[in-house]
Amino acid sequence: MNILIGGAALYGAVVTGLYLAQDTMLFPRHAASIATYPLPAGAERLTLQTPDGAQLTGHLVRARQPSRGLLLGFPGNAWNAQDMTVFLAHRLPDLDIAVFHYRGYAPSEGEPGEEAFYADAALIHDALVRRLEPARVVAAGFSLGSSVASWLAGRRALAGLLLVTPFDSIEAIARTRYFWAPVGRLIKNRFRSSLHLKDSDVPTAVILASRDRIVPPERSQALLRVLRCPVLVETVPHSTHNGIYDHEEFDHLLERSMELLVGVGGQRPGGDAALLPVCDPEAAAALEEAD
Repeated sequence: MNILIGGAALYGAVVTGLYLAQDTMLFPRHAASIATYPLPAGAERLTLQTPDGAQLTGHLVRARQPSRGLLLGFPGNAWNAQDMTVFLAHRLPDLDIAVFHYRGYAPSEGEPGEEAFYADAALIHDALVRRLEPARVVAAGFSLGSSVASWLAGRRALAGLLLVTPFDSIEAIARTRYFWAPVGRLIKNRFRSSLHLKDSDVPTAVILASRDRIVPPERSQALLRVLRCPVLVETVPHSTHNGIYDHEEFDHLLERSMELLVGVGGQRPGGDAALLPVCDPEAAAALEEAD
């Protein structure tokens, strides 16, 4: 009896610890607190005030060539927003690039959270569209940011969506990883990307890592099955969740994704700027094979 009581107490302590630690685990702000790379010349620091008084800080790099449109970047939970700005601007010189530090990630103020991230994404989108009046807007979400971008795609008129190492939900990942805990009752931030995209017709490009140990493959496949308009679904060979960005193949797929979503030289695929890109039959077939 004493063993059972002790075991129950230990289990309760572990579950309580998991509940208390979940925000730190999901939002490792310390890991993204310092930028590694300097912004390119001409980059602009942006600030926005949220309705509840928090100040958000981001960066804008204007296209160095005639702009194909605006790309809004949403980084992974441990990727510094300035470094992501540099990464994208270096590879996509003919797009305006804007990336904000998430709420609660210095120098942005406030506390991080799913609903706050979503509300801030809409605020960022609306402010930049009013200012820049871009011909088209693409949201690019990386890892955790893929859920923020997916939410935005269901609530704003986007030309396209790029998802890198995405998942169907953080809740599903947590249920797999912590199968022994009552995740459904404990989790506070569910990030249900598949729910945001299940009725969305936004053309979507997806890039996956072949050896992803952070997002289980079945969680990415579950998201792929809800996509209604895939234009590209590709996997970078011999790549990991964090190492995918070091592969030359990723750069090729990034550019190919933008060609499919915003066109080449300012023209959409097919030459008609008013038309959305046609969903790729090969990408759709890949999703059917994954089902």
